[in-house]
Amino acid sequence: TTTLREWSIIWRQLYVVNNREMFRSVRHMIYDLIEWRSQILSGTLPQDELKELKKKVTAKIDYGNRILDLDLVVRDEDGNILDPEQTSTISLFRAHEIASKQVEERLLEEKSQKQNIDINRQAKFAATPSFALFVNLKNVVCKIGEDAEVLMSLYDPHESKFISENYLVRWSSSGLPKDIDRLHNLRAVFTDLGSKDLKREKISFVCQIVRVGRMELRDNNTRKLTSGLRRPFGVAVMDVTDIINGKVDDEDKQHFIPFQPVAGENDFLQTVINKVIAAKEVNHKGQGLWVTLKLLPGDIHQIRKEFPHLVDRSTAVARKMGFPEIIMPGDVRNDIYVTLVQGDFDKGSKTTAKNVEVTVSVYDEDGKRLESVIFPGAGDEAISEYKSVIYYQVKQPRWFETVKVAIPIEDVNRSHLRFTFRHRSSQDSKDKSEKIFALAFVKLMRYDGTTLRDGEHDLIVYKAEAKKLEDASTYLSLPSTKIELEEKGHSATGKSMQNLGSCTISKDSFQISTLVCSTKLTQNVDLLGLLKWRSNTNLLQQNLKQLMKVDGGEVVKFLQDTLDALFNIMMENSESETFDTLVFDALVFIIGLIADRKFQHFNPVLETYIKKHFSATLAYTKLTKVLKTYVDNAEKCGITDQLFKGPTQRHVQIIMEKLLRTVNRTVISMGRDSELIVSDFLMETFIMFKNLIGKNVYPFDWVIMNMMQNKVFLRAINQYADMLNKKFLDQANFELQLWNNYFHLAVAFLTQESLQLENFSSAKRAKILNKYGDMRRQIGFEIRDMWYNLGQHKIKFIPEMVGPILEMTLIPETELRKATIPIFFDMMQCEFHSTRSFQMFENEIITKLDHEVEGGRGDEQYKVLFDKILLEHCRKHKYLAKSGETFVKLVVRLMERLLDYRTIMHDENKENRMSCTVNVLNFYKEIEREEMYIRYLYKLCDLHKECDNYTEAAYTLLLHAKLLKWSEEACAAHLTQRDGYQAATQGQLKDQLYQEIIHYFDKGKMWEEAIALGKELAEQYENEMFDYEQLSELLRKQAQFYENIVKVIRPKPDYFAVGYYGQGFPTFIRNKVFIYRGKEYERREDFEARLLTQFPNAEKMKTTSPPGDEIKNSSGQYIQCFTVKPKLDLPPKFHKPVSEQIVSFYRVNEVQRFEYSRPVRKGEKNPDNEFANMWIERTIYVTAYKLPGILRWFEVKSVEISPLENAIETMQLTNDKINNMIQQHLNDPNLPINPLSMLLNGIVDPAVMGGFTNYEKAFFTERYMHEHPEDHDKIEKLKDLIAWQIPFLAEGIRIHGEKVTEALRPFHERMEACFRQLKDKVEKQYGVRAVVSHLPTRRFKQFGHFSTL
Repeated sequence: TTTLREWSIIWRQLYVVNNREMFRSVRHMIYDLIEWRSQILSGTLPQDELKELKKKVTAKIDYGNRILDLDLVVRDEDGNILDPEQTSTISLFRAHEIASKQVEERLLEEKSQKQNIDINRQAKFAATPSFALFVNLKNVVCKIGEDAEVLMSLYDPHESKFISENYLVRWSSSGLPKDIDRLHNLRAVFTDLGSKDLKREKISFVCQIVRVGRMELRDNNTRKLTSGLRRPFGVAVMDVTDIINGKVDDEDKQHFIPFQPVAGENDFLQTVINKVIAAKEVNHKGQGLWVTLKLLPGDIHQIRKEFPHLVDRSTAVARKMGFPEIIMPGDVRNDIYVTLVQGDFDKGSKTTAKNVEVTVSVYDEDGKRLESVIFPGAGDEAISEYKSVIYYQVKQPRWFETVKVAIPIEDVNRSHLRFTFRHRSSQDSKDKSEKIFALAFVKLMRYDGTTLRDGEHDLIVYKAEAKKLEDASTYLSLPSTKIELEEKGHSATGKSMQNLGSCTISKDSFQISTLVCSTKLTQNVDLLGLLKWRSNTNLLQQNLKQLMKVDGGEVVKFLQDTLDALFNIMMENSESETFDTLVFDALVFIIGLIADRKFQHFNPVLETYIKKHFSATLAYTKLTKVLKTYVDNAEKCGITDQLFKGPTQRHVQIIMEKLLRTVNRTVISMGRDSELIVSDFLMETFIMFKNLIGKNVYPFDWVIMNMMQNKVFLRAINQYADMLNKKFLDQANFELQLWNNYFHLAVAFLTQESLQLENFSSAKRAKILNKYGDMRRQIGFEIRDMWYNLGQHKIKFIPEMVGPILEMTLIPETELRKATIPIFFDMMQCEFHSTRSFQMFENEIITKLDHEVEGGRGDEQYKVLFDKILLEHCRKHKYLAKSGETFVKLVVRLMERLLDYRTIMHDENKENRMSCTVNVLNFYKEIEREEMYIRYLYKLCDLHKECDNYTEAAYTLLLHAKLLKWSEEACAAHLTQRDGYQAATQGQLKDQLYQEIIHYFDKGKMWEEAIALGKELAEQYENEMFDYEQLSELLRKQAQFYENIVKVIRPKPDYFAVGYYGQGFPTFIRNKVFIYRGKEYERREDFEARLLTQFPNAEKMKTTSPPGDEIKNSSGQYIQCFTVKPKLDLPPKFHKPVSEQIVSFYRVNEVQRFEYSRPVRKGEKNPDNEFANMWIERTIYVTAYKLPGILRWFEVKSVEISPLENAIETMQLTNDKINNMIQQHLNDPNLPINPLSMLLNGIVDPAVMGGFTNYEKAFFTERYMHEHPEDHDKIEKLKDLIAWQIPFLAEGIRIHGEKVTEALRPFHERMEACFRQLKDKVEKQYGVRAVVSHLPTRRFKQFGHFSTL
């Protein structure tokens, strides 16, 4: 019943997260248990059936607990749960082992039942290091007319090389397989594919068809013709990349692979393959192959087991040429792949080039041929000699044919490959008289005992009488390759034929390539030296050292042999210690190798081996000595690091146990009288316990074992605490390090994962509390008492103990928190009495709190308790009341920001993460914690780089750069928090930062900013560092930036005001308005959609006016969004007219003021002057910082503007408009006149009269002046702008007069008359203004406000 309750909670969670497969599995298990429970409760079952059913139930419960990651339950033989109190520790441990094993077996059983239902194909592939491609050849539709060989293999088009053996099917002239029994069973599996093959850009499935018969197909006189010749016929190629990558998976689909015949004799089969791959399509005329394909996970053993319906014993296995990425133990191979690459053969006495056939065979040194050792392809018998394809009358044939040579290991050192060359004639009578005309050979074992090197070999072609060539003694003593020939002092390129004994070196050439795949033969001299160490013991030390340089793959192939050699070296030199350290190092090297995923399958082999040898030999005593030496000399940390890292630790555990036993026995034998001995013993034990707690000795689901261990530890730690209080507390015997180790051990115990009850299900929590109580409280109260016992020694533990105590107080157990938070006040008090401040404590707690909260500890309740408890203590203290309260408030504010940051840290919405990061870094800036401030600057910078916000990343880094001086002052450690910066001085670091910032500004097209920094940097290079090389490079960049400003068109981002209203939003944005800088070409609709995606529950507000308290205090989320216009704020240096291309940057950058206008009526409607109370409410939003900046948005404050200011702005815009158009006409006389006509006429028309008549009525009255005396300066400014309109209009009308056509002359004259009328009125009322132009182009322009020139 308890199990069902626990499972049902998880079952519901599985439904919520939509884990259908696991949901279904749990449902079946729950239904089974309910059914069986009702049977047990019915009381109707016979005793033996009841016993059987109980077994079934417990097996199901244990299986279910494992797959749901719940705790392992240990039982006795009758299935009853074991009581740890009534069971010895050893029995309990054994019971855990047995239970674990039974569950594992049950899991395997379940897995094998599901093998045919490949529910989660991807998971299978992810879990296996190797794959195989299954191929079923359905039919060959090809008119050949003779017998043929169909050779199928995998091919990498980019490397132009075959990557697998061939699968060979012999096809008869009747159009059926030669072996008729295999008619519907032509299946092969291409094995050993690994992750590297999945990463290949392309993989092709290639089929080569070789005709076996006459030289020429069209020759009909069959009686007189030579038969049995292998001749090229054609190829078929299919791209299988998508199948290999798992994108396509349909084992029933029949694929048609079109056939491409060879075009002529020079059309070598591999050339045709490459042509077909490069071609878009093949003109196949209906000829080709039909196949089905499927990618299978696992090695050949797994595949046979899991896919018996596809792969059985009769399925051909074509291996990858080369080892798989993960070599399985027991994969014994001794394969040598030989590829005939190419040759060049002189025609000799013939009139045309020869029809060369190469015969490959293997001979021993006595000239005896090895039978059945050559494999032309999987699915075919072994043969004794292989004959190549013949290319008709071709001087330089290129074969690229590969065969596998498999020779018994004992024969390899005596064997060589023999290649004989013979001209084949199409006429049978002539062909019989053709003898071998040349020979080449290569030995499989080199002179140093290693195997023939992988790769190409340029073989020497020897000529002699055919009879002599057949005798191995004629040539075996001669060099076989051109390299060997040169090594022996002969020229390999001499034109004259060289005689060596009875053989002559021919001018002909012949290349092969070889690849050895052997778990018994090594190409590595160092490894061979170790394996055959007895043959030369003088080199033993060197060979042991060299082992560490041997490639891992090579060592694991010979794992057992290598371990044998190492242990034998040690045992056969048992009297001396000469080789012990080297053997120990070699063992650690091997253990380290096996920790690598690539070789993890050798783990069981290694473990079995170690256990066997450790129990049977003296090895462990010798190795223990070496380990002890290493531990004693811990400075030589290289090897100890490797020893205690990762899985290696498990293998060294056996040795450690021996050592620990020795330590404990020594302590017992020495007695406990000496203070020194007790102190050392406690020190060692504290360290050992702490390591054991950190290492998780037992699997996480062995909860009883873990809790039992904790119970023992708790009892021991409490005993040791008594010892500390009694013997090591008084002034004379106080041991600082010992107490320190005690506190660290106790906190490590308290914070270990297996005691964090709040992470467990309620059922598990209740069980543990019932049986063991909350051990954290027990040890926590003990730590508190021990701290208060320290008395005057406390100051020695500040600030080092602040971190561990903080960790303890953060444990989410209320009583523990209440009991331990006061320790902080005690620390403050303690430091204050000593130094009159608690600065060390404050610094430490802020640093540590940051790391702890970010790591997931701390919550709202902790913040409240910290505030309440520490404030109560501080306010009672005579001296700490004020400074203590300030400190507590500071920490609480920090906690608020850190908790916000942590909540949002894993949020998909990076913008929220950025906001929180800025809140935290601003806080650290405010409290002058520079190192923490920089830490968060880099977190922010990384977020920007992830979003391609290069401009913002640059501004963020700039904040770090601003903390630095251009000086030789040394760089404090916290200033260089990034590995990338190699700087000893602040100046060097600032230089590196500036270069990076300039790079980001360039990527963000903010060249103006890049130039400003570049100038500062150039000044340093030129006048301080005198680094002219850097200077010249920088100036070239600067020149490019200036050119970009003028020539590159930059997109102008829109700006949006966004208000987040309602209590549903996080605190850092709640009821605040922000200005956002949009992305390039982002419209408001897209921006809004992006916003609402981040807050799917938010409601979009329809109005743009600020909402009332009702919405602000509601529990919902309301978003208001509208476009605002940035207000140009030109730098003062632009005091004269400049190009619009330059100004346009400042229209959308370096802006801090944004406006939004909407018409609003105020007061009663005035029938005489509608304009007087028709206000444009223009809200100016001023952001906290300029945009762009370290964020793409900043918070705002708003200002409402009066209609008078609106009038000033409107007049200024009108003047600007006239001015700009005049400029354009002065610069380009060919501009059309219409826009200018309309603009001027629209202003001087009597109905408009300059557009300022309404302003005069509204503002230039006695009444307005009396009511608004503060507006006097603004009214004068408006009058000034009206007066300035006249000279601009005059210039515009002058240009218009010069350009106007005769047809429009009357229109122009009327406009002139209206202008004169306007001019008289304005000059009379507001004075005369005149433009003085010093420029020949008569360009003039105003910026900011107008002034009299």
